[in-house]
Amino acid sequence: MRAAALLSACAAFAADWPEWRGAGRGGVWIETGIVDQFPESGLKIRWRTPLKAGYSGPAVSRGRVFVLDKEKSGPNRATERAVALDEKTGRVLWTREWQASYTGLARSYSSGPRATPTVDGDRVYVLGAKGMLKCLDFADGREIWSHDFEPEYKTTVPGWGMVSAPLIAGNLVVAVAGGADNAKVVAFDKQTGKEIWRALDSNSEPGYAAPVLIEAGGRQQIIIWHASALVSLNPSNGEIYWQQPFNAHMGLAVATPVKSGPYLFTTSFYTGPMLMELAAASPSARMLWKGKSASEIETDGLHALINTPVIDGDHIYGICSYGQMRCLNLKTGARVWESLVATGEKARWATGFLVKNGSRYFLNNDRGDLIICRLTPSGYEEISRTKLIKPTSTAGIGRRELQAVNWSHPAYANGHIVARNDEEILSASLGK
Repeated sequence: MRAAALLSACAAFAADWPEWRGAGRGGVWIETGIVDQFPESGLKIRWRTPLKAGYSGPAVSRGRVFVLDKEKSGPNRATERAVALDEKTGRVLWTREWQASYTGLARSYSSGPRATPTVDGDRVYVLGAKGMLKCLDFADGREIWSHDFEPEYKTTVPGWGMVSAPLIAGNLVVAVAGGADNAKVVAFDKQTGKEIWRALDSNSEPGYAAPVLIEAGGRQQIIIWHASALVSLNPSNGEIYWQQPFNAHMGLAVATPVKSGPYLFTTSFYTGPMLMELAAASPSARMLWKGKSASEIETDGLHALINTPVIDGDHIYGICSYGQMRCLNLKTGARVWESLVATGEKARWATGFLVKNGSRYFLNNDRGDLIICRLTPSGYEEISRTKLIKPTSTAGIGRRELQAVNWSHPAYANGHIVARNDEEILSASLGK
């Protein structure tokens, strides 16, 4: 009996990672039984599988890993792929390919698809860099339906490509399509692909931020952050509940909006941070404060780009424009502290991805390190650091110490981390 009780008390709680930033897009890893510090010898690699180029992070669901990549097939032409792998062995189970023209994408950032796959039941929803949305069968990758945003919705793809991972909202899959005729956001029947509603004009760029589904004011709300505003939509019909103008210079609406209690926070590389307060009795909101600087260098608060910040208690933590990990006072926006320890260098767009696990955070920086740290109002406390994966993207060449970066968000699932670069995808144990 004592042995059984001990085993029960020590048993780890496992969970999948089915979409961008995990279930619910909150950047929280809910598993227990995870290491307190990394082994001195490094992480135990469960498997490595060759992969091609791309920024798309992996998703993990029901024993499978899903990821996107691409290979060059001609001048400005690419073959994009959805790849399904066995979660335990890394064996490729199926691939689905399609052709894409990369004309118009910034050459330095043409590595491949950006959006993390979204897994829902027996369907996998993927979005290519030029706006090819596909619904694939979980079991064999068979295409069930698809939409190509450029010809169908007259989408002008922004320079960094289409990045916003498709969002499941009940019976709908919601995509930032960037289309003409009030089709910046389009909701499709997730089973058939039929358009159900469209919302928001495309007088500004669609941005790159992933949509999120929240509950506030007694209603579910889809939060869209595009290049000129933060917007709340009614999931059932796409009608606007509220919107707050918030210009993202050069279309750089990238970080995912984050919610904590009644607060909704977002941040832009040039424009800086903004905090909204969500009403308790109705689907409405008001701005509490925003940053005063429009500079990437003279930053008064948190000017994040690729990093999505976190709200923890009465403070906000995130990585600023030149790699500074910063802490802000939630209520006022005032800066409490900053540190360069996590990113390792003060350089434009130096960054990392934060995921909360219990009272600490896992942070993979773009130098290929994995870090366990604590973030408190007192400062940045590093607990452990190890090498995770080789940075291979040359997007930062000429301004970065390692001449390459890793800008792909890993998945944390079932006691392991799954990470990718432009050459491979790997699974490493993080269990005790």
